Amino acid sequence: MADRIEYDEFGLFHENAAEFGLPFDEPPVVRRISVDVSGGRKLSALVWKSGEPELVFLHGGAQNAHTWDTVAMALDRPLVAIDLPGHGHSDGPGELPEGQLNARGNAADVAVAVRQIAPSAQAVVGMSLGGLTTIALAKEAPDLVRKVVLVDVLPGITGDRAKHITDFVNGPRSFASLDDLLDLTMQFNPTRSLSSLRRGILHNAEQQEDGTWVWRWARHRPPVPASEPLGGDAVASFFGGLWDALASITVPLLLARGMRPDSVLGDEDEQELRRRLPTARVVHFEEAGHSLQGDMPLELAALIEEFVFAT
Repeated sequence: MADRIEYDEFGLFHENAAEFGLPFDEPPVVRRISVDVSGGRKLSALVWKSGEPELVFLHGGAQNAHTWDTVAMALDRPLVAIDLPGHGHSDGPGELPEGQLNARGNAADVAVAVRQIAPSAQAVVGMSLGGLTTIALAKEAPDLVRKVVLVDVLPGITGDRAKHITDFVNGPRSFASLDDLLDLTMQFNPTRSLSSLRRGILHNAEQQEDGTWVWRWARHRPPVPASEPLGGDAVASFFGGLWDALASITVPLLLARGMRPDSVLGDEDEQELRRRLPTARVVHFEEAGHSLQGDMPLELAALIEEFVFAT
């Protein structure tokens, strides 16, 4: 049997600080809580600092709330990072058959959680699936969304642009060792440091009794269709009505767009945003791909600070 790997969920923040040059006099104050949602299910969340949360963060598909750790440390503000349904420590999705691939279903659960733990948050920040959920949340519960930050996502992403993501999600469901899992993750994230990837895996996977490893999100989720995963008939369920929902947003909206080839957005997506919502602000991150919070977390934190609190 493989050796057990020790994992302390709140014992890795010094690595985030060291990698990005953040001060680290003492560990940040972070706690995990859960919120009851429909059907007897629970959503889990990380609550940073002890004050009234000023921001809500929603991660991307196949990620978890810890993807925001470095951004949260850089911001140094009270905030909440939520594990979406079927991700991290949250229970699986509700009645919708698409489950956690459905932004509207996510938004219904997230609205319950935000209303309970961060009702006065000044902005909701959503990356990828979390960004689509944010758009749906603005429609579902507009009183909870005072500003919107979308991180490298807009409705209507094509299957071709997202292929590298669906290929990763559709990879093996279990791994013989942490090294095997790390090898695969490195193939899909060649620009990331080894320590960053290992830290992310420890947050996003769990070791089984027999020593094998399983992604936390894989426990709840069927494979994403490999053929036209975000095209054809799938669009109606995945993105249904989200462009119209985005166009109806009346609060300030910012799109932070990665410009490397592994971003999922094209110029045509940005043009459609400007056509639908002329008031939207767009900022390009030249050295970031789809995961801005991993590639350029300090720059993303600075932009969020300026957009939410200085304007």
